Amino acid sequence: MMLKKLSLYYRTVKYLKWKQIGYRLFYMLRGRYRKFTGFAYKKFAPANRHDLELDPSIPSYSSYLGSNTFKFLNQEKKFKDEIDWNYDGYGKLWTYNLNYFDYLQQSGMERETGLSLIRDYINHWESLKDGLEPYPISLRGINWIKFLTRHEIRDKEIDQNLRAQYHILQDHPEYHLMGNHLLENGCSLLFGAYYFRDAALLQQAVNILLDELNEQVLEDGGHFERSPMYHQILLYRLLDCYNLVSQNTWPADTCKSHLLHALQKMLGWLRKMTFSDGTIPLLNDTSPGITPNSQALLEYADRLGLQGTDQPIKECGYRTWQRGQTELVLDVGPVGPDYIPGHAHSDTFSFVLYHKGRPVIVDPGTSTYEKNDRRQMERSTRYHNTVMVHEREQSEVWGGFRVGRRAKITELEEKPGTLRAVHDGYARWGISHERTWKFEEDKLMVHDRLKGAKSSDKAAAFFHFDPDVKVTQKNGYLEAGNLKIRFAGANDIQLESYEFCMGFNKRTPAQKISIRFSNQLETTIEI
Repeated sequence: MMLKKLSLYYRTVKYLKWKQIGYRLFYMLRGRYRKFTGFAYKKFAPANRHDLELDPSIPSYSSYLGSNTFKFLNQEKKFKDEIDWNYDGYGKLWTYNLNYFDYLQQSGMERETGLSLIRDYINHWESLKDGLEPYPISLRGINWIKFLTRHEIRDKEIDQNLRAQYHILQDHPEYHLMGNHLLENGCSLLFGAYYFRDAALLQQAVNILLDELNEQVLEDGGHFERSPMYHQILLYRLLDCYNLVSQNTWPADTCKSHLLHALQKMLGWLRKMTFSDGTIPLLNDTSPGITPNSQALLEYADRLGLQGTDQPIKECGYRTWQRGQTELVLDVGPVGPDYIPGHAHSDTFSFVLYHKGRPVIVDPGTSTYEKNDRRQMERSTRYHNTVMVHEREQSEVWGGFRVGRRAKITELEEKPGTLRAVHDGYARWGISHERTWKFEEDKLMVHDRLKGAKSSDKAAAFFHFDPDVKVTQKNGYLEAGNLKIRFAGANDIQLESYEFCMGFNKRTPAQKISIRFSNQLETTIEI
């Protein structure tokens, strides 16, 4: 058992960058030394703030309900006497949201209410825990600066505490994690630099932003973690950064052109990945109600004078097809960047289908970040519109945010209306999964072939339907809404139920089908 666990860890950590490993060790050893010496960050630091000009951004979702009552991730909490900024009754992500202060940007947030919340937070400084980690500091710093700027608030104590928080962030950028966390650190350091006109903050921000924009924004404009939700989150953050550097003359242009280049590509990607009803596919870690929607982001970009480029989607591994009233998104790419696949699912060759502006075949989405059975199931192969062999995962998802072995695309062939791809997720059993999509005027054909499989090998294909789609079994076919689905090569077809994710901690019953087959299955969806 111990050997298996060590092997799993090895298959996971071998993909990490040496920089990640080095910073993990450095932060761990430094933390132990500081604990031994009694080191503590100061509550206040000398601060010389400067007024900023910012165009209106996007209002956040209303999460502060008044009277010390907050609602995040569809879970509400009222604090009776005073706010417990470390409250963990709903998990760490809820605590993080409490500490982000996004609610300062919600419509109707009054000046005095926001100030009261900020001052209460500062008064509890000595007891803060999760809120003083680099990621919540990054988001909170931007939210405080936007709020203070909008209301023209000049408060020495708040500014000095905010500068102290930026000392922590300067001291602990998340190089051990990389990915979206590090990019958020860079964006926040940029806001802090402009707010305090601090050259050291600026240099650190620019160094991070230039490196990470080049690394994280793919040539087709997609974010390299392959989550449409995180693409929207980071697009929103970078739009705010562009707003900042465009409206303020200090300093000389340092990263505006790089932001512009990244934003144009990201906007083009978002347009292509947004369905006609305004929604995005719930691929990988994506959940409704977390980030501004595509329309709000595109309107914000338009106010800033930004338009997206029209490059084809390729490098991210997704493909978008549209014919008549049918829209498709296909996944023929890697699970994510090798060294940070924490938001990846075991979903190679999954796809999403919309018809007449409505979802039909969907990705079930994400409803939790807690490291539990639910999280494991939502990341699993059987929870996506793809094929599972021998009840095994294509990619070895585990531990909430970890991936060991991961499926890789070994063949990819594209022609107009046809796409064929092969992955090696089952190679250790001598099997390769080949899936071919053929999109014709009145039907979509999905052909699955298990190369190297024997007749005794067991496989299953899964298709998940939107909660509003009623699926019924007919004589020789399935009826899903106004679509007909036929299978050739099926040994058994089962109509099952699953829970579709309406948001974090919010699910609703829906239907799925499981099709057992041996080595070939041809699915025809009549449109």
